[in-house]
Amino acid sequence: MARPRLFDEERALEAAMRTFWANGYEATSTQDLCEATGLGRSSIYNTFSSKHDLFMRALTRYINTTSAVQLAILEDSGRSEVDRIRALFAVIVDTELENRRDGRSFGCLTVNSTVELAGRDPEAAKLLDRDTEARLAGLRAVIEAGQRDGGIASARDADSLARFINAVIGGMRIAGQAGADRAVLESIAETAMDALAR
Repeated sequence: MARPRLFDEERALEAAMRTFWANGYEATSTQDLCEATGLGRSSIYNTFSSKHDLFMRALTRYINTTSAVQLAILEDSGRSEVDRIRALFAVIVDTELENRRDGRSFGCLTVNSTVELAGRDPEAAKLLDRDTEARLAGLRAVIEAGQRDGGIASARDADSLARFINAVIGGMRIAGQAGADRAVLESIAETAMDALAR
């Protein structure tokens, strides 16, 4: 008869996610994961099979959590399209300021993982690409609607603008890691909003 698990797997996964988010994949040791989750090595490997498996599950959790919040903002029909994009930027700024260590933010686990792993880890790259496409689709839909109703005046095509906004968000995440404060991050966001108005 299988022994029951004596820990909360979801809580362990959350702790592992935060550890990978703060340190990166390579820099996170098994010992770091044991300390963060409160589990022994055997429990980690019996449950998650490998560091990579645990990372992929943590990255999936991060994507599902952050994407749900961001897509809910983009799909909020109670706001104008411009206000939805502005609200998305506000969430990015707040997240960068909430998750800091030594005056620098953790950035975004998807951005960090893209830089660290996408070029050499096909499984991670596939997950990250799928997430990027979902974000771009959400942005495109809002931008197209905003262009139709005149709230977004830029004549550039919606796909280019969606990729631009996505790149700005990635840049804001990196700026946060470099120590940018609220004023700097908000200034970047407002500059991007200005680009949509022209």
